[in-house]
Amino acid sequence: MSLKVLLVEDDRELRQTLNEALKLEGYEVITSASAADATAVIRHAMGSHHPLDLLILDLGLPDGDGSDLLRSVRAQFNMPILIISARHDDENKVSLLDDGADDYLVKPFHLGELLARMRVALRHRGTSVTTAQKQYAYGSLRVDLNKHAVTQAGAPIHLTPTEFKLLARLVRQAGQVVTHRQLLLDVWGPEFIEHTHYLRLYMAQLRAKLEDNPTEPLMLLTEPGVGYRLAE
Repeated sequence: MSLKVLLVEDDRELRQTLNEALKLEGYEVITSASAADATAVIRHAMGSHHPLDLLILDLGLPDGDGSDLLRSVRAQFNMPILIISARHDDENKVSLLDDGADDYLVKPFHLGELLARMRVALRHRGTSVTTAQKQYAYGSLRVDLNKHAVTQAGAPIHLTPTEFKLLARLVRQAGQVVTHRQLLLDVWGPEFIEHTHYLRLYMAQLRAKLEDNPTEPLMLLTEPGVGYRLAE
């Protein structure tokens, strides 16, 4: 099961960029743009069968300061909390770390540094982090998630954004079955988890572009009643 991260960031562009990057790393990401919404998400998620594993929290939120949310969350839960903020004074950093933040990154930061600090914070809580697979090869097909590239015998294959997201999700767990629900959640979002016809449609499109014989696929495999698996 993917580790679940709540990203609280009011900057729409940064929120979208981090959301896509974290999903590419194999995390299940929930985003929020305000303290009130984040509070509601946390309450719901922490009472579910799959609670949050980590919180990434901006300080400058439109309806309050992230430091207040930090203290509220830390008083109730033990999950790692990483602060991301443009505020860079040392006194503020020390105060937030004393209030329960596990780490503090000053904007702008490199994605690699954020990912490394996330792994450290999770390990300190006893949570192992497995690096998601980023490249895949089957016959003459090559998929490179970092380069956002799919080629067949060296020739580029054009995939729509949704087709690429679906393929990328399968690549990250190549050889393992990914359930219908997980694919719908990660590719389309929680409001689409019952729409299995989306999966059938897009899987047919992927097979038409990637398989030698789409009616008898050898790579994009169906696990009847469960989900799909990318052959190793």
